[in-house]
Amino acid sequence: MKIYNYKELDKTFFSKIEFESISSVNDIIENVRKNGDKAIKEYSQKFGDGDIKNFRLTNKEIQNAISNVDEKTIQTIKFAIKNVQRFAQAQFNSVKEIEVNVNGNTLGQKIVPLESVGCYIPGGNYPLPSSAIMTIVPAKVAGVKRIIAMSPKIKDITIAAAHLAGADEIYAIGGVQGIAAMAYGTESIEKVNKIVGPGNKFVTSAKKQVFGECGIDFLAGPSEVLIVADDNANTDFIAADMLAQCEHDKDARAFLICFSKEFAQNVDKKAQEYLKTLPTKEIAQVSYDKSIAVIINSMEEAIKLANDKAPEHLELCIDNNQNIMEFKNYGSLFIGNYSAEVFGDYVSGTNHTLPTNQVAKYSGGLSVFDYFKIQTYQIINSSSIQETAKNASLLAEKEGLYAHKLAADVRMQ
Repeated sequence: MKIYNYKELDKTFFSKIEFESISSVNDIIENVRKNGDKAIKEYSQKFGDGDIKNFRLTNKEIQNAISNVDEKTIQTIKFAIKNVQRFAQAQFNSVKEIEVNVNGNTLGQKIVPLESVGCYIPGGNYPLPSSAIMTIVPAKVAGVKRIIAMSPKIKDITIAAAHLAGADEIYAIGGVQGIAAMAYGTESIEKVNKIVGPGNKFVTSAKKQVFGECGIDFLAGPSEVLIVADDNANTDFIAADMLAQCEHDKDARAFLICFSKEFAQNVDKKAQEYLKTLPTKEIAQVSYDKSIAVIINSMEEAIKLANDKAPEHLELCIDNNQNIMEFKNYGSLFIGNYSAEVFGDYVSGTNHTLPTNQVAKYSGGLSVFDYFKIQTYQIINSSSIQETAKNASLLAEKEGLYAHKLAADVRMQ
């Protein structure tokens, strides 16, 4: 971990991943769009997913997978599902259908669940049953009619989580070809209205390319955490939390903002100690070595850095919480020494599919709100038609749109 003083900080701290079009990604998408299942089978073999004859898992295969997962793990999956479900339901309940009278006319909004969503579940470095829970449960709460789960090299635990979370279809494919299949459809995979879920830079580039053909949640880069800590924070906790992000992949990053170089050095010392026996050291060490600590002089500097960085995960390990509301840009916030980011990853109930790469400056994380549409309607009443049409006619004329004006005028006659 590199340690900087606040005034020495360079642009490395604020660097972003650019998701430009990757030619190989475009080629794969186009091939799948044109050749469907045949192309998917070719890429599955090419990229090490094996010779897949049937993409969709049968009920028997799903039940066999569940039976291979020990009961304690099944109960833990159910515990996580319940908590995510309760929070998503509370979010859903906060949105209401409305109908109001405006100038004699009836205006309203209704809540319409999406008809279908594709939940992408990474399966590269690690199986991620937690991502199955986080993407599928809110869709179920929102009332999505068709929920498909897709994951490459899918493991039994991921199959179990997807099924228990409520997936209607589970596919054992992934990568760019999986994103293309969900966006355009193939002979055996019906296209979806929206694709959600995390993925590597190729999957993210693919989501960018298919956006418009279907919706997406957002473009998320490598995982990241930013921790603001005062001198009373627990260095063991912070070191562990930083490594928890670093082990995701070699491009993941951990950032520490603290008030003294000694504190940062103590965190670094503990992290290096943990790394000696960490089973994921091969990945975590590379990422941790590129991570950054910044020594600040005031909480105002911490707030400015955090808001400019807009991290995926923001941990506040500080005694004085009076400034918390000034932290505005983050995917998810963890307040206090015991609020480890890992709890949000798995079981506390908030969603772990979050914006990275400074996307938190304009977007929150995945939630139940991503799975339905707010649609408005209006009923223009005869008693108010004269005033409504007169004003619409005037504005249409000022804009030079005379068919618009005509459509208003004929209703006043």
